[in-house]
Amino acid sequence: MKKLIAFPLVASLCVLATAAPAVTVDNAAMLTVETDGSEWLSYDRTWSQQRFSPLQQINTGNVDQLGLAWSIDLDNTRGLEATPLYHDGVLYTSLSWSRVMAVDAETGSILWSYDPGVDRARGRQACCDAVNRGVALWKGKVYVGTLDGRLIALDAKTGKPVWTRETVDREKPYTITGAPRVLKDMVLIGNGGAEFGVRGYFSAYDAATGEMRWRFYTVPADPAQGPQASPALEKALPTWSERTRWDLGGGGTAWDSMAYDPALNLLYVGTGNGSPWNREVRSPGGGDNLYLSSILALRPETGELVWHYQTTPGDSWDYTATQQLTLAELEIDGKPRQVIMQAPKNGFFYVLDRATGELLSAEKFGKVTWAERIDMATGRPVEAPNARYETEPALIWPSPFGAHNWHSMSYSPLTGLVYLPYQEIPATYANEGGNFVVRNAFNTGAGLENRGLPREYATGALIAWDPVKQAPAWRVERPNHWNGGTLVTAGNLVFQGTSAGQLEAYSADAGQPLWQFSTQTGVIAAPMTYRHNGEQYIALMAGWGGAAALFGGDAAVAVGTQNVSRMLVFKLGGKAALSPAPLQQQVDRVPQPVVAAATDISAGADLYATYCMVCHGAGAVGGGVIPDLRHSSDAVREAWEAIVLQGAFSGKGMASFADSLSAEQARQIKLYVMQREYESALSTTQVETE
Repeated sequence: MKKLIAFPLVASLCVLATAAPAVTVDNAAMLTVETDGSEWLSYDRTWSQQRFSPLQQINTGNVDQLGLAWSIDLDNTRGLEATPLYHDGVLYTSLSWSRVMAVDAETGSILWSYDPGVDRARGRQACCDAVNRGVALWKGKVYVGTLDGRLIALDAKTGKPVWTRETVDREKPYTITGAPRVLKDMVLIGNGGAEFGVRGYFSAYDAATGEMRWRFYTVPADPAQGPQASPALEKALPTWSERTRWDLGGGGTAWDSMAYDPALNLLYVGTGNGSPWNREVRSPGGGDNLYLSSILALRPETGELVWHYQTTPGDSWDYTATQQLTLAELEIDGKPRQVIMQAPKNGFFYVLDRATGELLSAEKFGKVTWAERIDMATGRPVEAPNARYETEPALIWPSPFGAHNWHSMSYSPLTGLVYLPYQEIPATYANEGGNFVVRNAFNTGAGLENRGLPREYATGALIAWDPVKQAPAWRVERPNHWNGGTLVTAGNLVFQGTSAGQLEAYSADAGQPLWQFSTQTGVIAAPMTYRHNGEQYIALMAGWGGAAALFGGDAAVAVGTQNVSRMLVFKLGGKAALSPAPLQQQVDRVPQPVVAAATDISAGADLYATYCMVCHGAGAVGGGVIPDLRHSSDAVREAWEAIVLQGAFSGKGMASFADSLSAEQARQIKLYVMQREYESALSTTQVETE
């Protein structure tokens, strides 16, 4: 086992006899990898984003012999969402805080590591943990998007920066967590930040020089400032209200999925939710609000829009369409169709003609109450009564976590099935409407009344979905949500990691469980596979984290896992073993009743929900990533004001909130947290007594 001690601010080379091999990923290599499974060259392996590997050395007949080949313990305490890339003997991957490393794929020796030096106070502007979903490769360079909005090209041999570009206005709360994509010698990158008030866009940069080629804004600019930048935006403008709050940004951030069809020469990009979520605040009076929550098809040379399909018109629920876009050929009504498929947050599985954007089918793949169905004549959802919670609060499935989030799905052309990480979580939405106030915090315009998230509210499943029949072929129930992405192979295997700390393999055709490995930590990333020196390997970044692990409260605690960050690599006959997971530290303190006015504790609860809950958990219940505030040490309690207001822990990602909170408000939050500690201890005592 290799130990990664630290990431310096510049690249460091491991002392090895030979340097890392040259990387020559180009257009020809990306076309070759469609049929040759030896290498994994892009986040989803290929431009079609199927996450299907033609490798079959590991198969249903021998997967029970799969064992750990090697692992690396990582100096990483936040979620790991990256899928490693493999080329020419080297694995390239990213960690939290946008750090990058290159690893010898056979031995696990670290060839180089790079830390872009993100100011960790920036984590306050990251809605969903300080994560990074991976890197891109092209012609000797490794590309990474950083949490603070930079796009960096690294030399693939040494890890040293070649060029850096600022892709966002650093004065605004933009972030980057997604993996770049590369095609036609251009690096494509989007951004996040719609929960804090930004205008979404994605950009194309010259892969060699970093010069920006074009930029596509996903929502119009304030028309009072002049004409729109493109015909696409002029077309979108009438779908917004005359009373639109342009000062709130609009949203539509393209923070994840991008696919490419070289035959049609079309780039496909999924866009995100509105800013703020609630249309009644964002666009009073209505409107579809293009191009929020949409699938866009563009010419990659220019960024010109060819067609669009909006999955959730006038989004008011955080139903992003940034989830994976998968290209495939399906036989529909007896004819082969070139399609694009997506299972976005809103709970419907969409199949569209990828040349024209024609909707071919759309059905619910889980519990959905916001809409009854998709009208195939119009392509629009038939919304349920009070789905927009305009007159009274509404309990709705799915929640903002989505029926399917960023966790990768996979498609097998051999079985014709899509392997989908599903989760079932409701939320109560309430209309803030005219009472909406812009805060230096989550600005949704929708009052989420679930201040606690009980474990019985959240479940999940691995669904094998037939996109032609629009129905499940088989299903594996999960007692918990926020399970990892999937990988499917020609060995008739589906691999998925779970939030409960297992990496599992199933037969792709029938869903028969065949193998599992205890990872000692919740898994949210998707595994990948490659062939090195004639042997097939499975690789995985294992580390609990992300939005649900931070926010999830009791539902996140239910999985019983903590963050133990590792890179795990498996092969047939592997004999390596993991070191024991570190013990969780316990605070030796007997909680006491809080002596304070009930109004102070109530005020603290409101402030906690506004400023703290998204990272420290619903109901002040930590989810196994960031330390649980209820069990913070006496020293932390004594330094509370220095931490909350003066930024004493900014190096750990806990920024100062002096711009938002007074000393009295910080004290009220502390009283609420202490009260939650006492209530938790009291509840535990009652259970033990019973």
